[in-house]
Amino acid sequence: MNDEQGRRWPFHWQDGYGAFTVSRSKVDAVIDYIEKQMEHHNKQSFQDEYLKMLTDHDIEYDRKYLWE
Repeated sequence: MNDEQGRRWPFHWQDGYGAFTVSRSKVDAVIDYIEKQMEHHNKQSFQDEYLKMLTDHDIEYDRKYLWE
């Protein structure tokens, strides 16, 4: 990518990048969640919710890389 003509800056991944997929059957639920995100995070922090999601889905992680 960095060899392409016309690029103003070199490509690189940002620090802390994460990507997730969503099943078509869950799109409406995800939209609803995003719309209520501020209210939701008044009850549970993003960090706590993210750790729960990783744990619930048996995703291995190292805490030292989570919150840079």
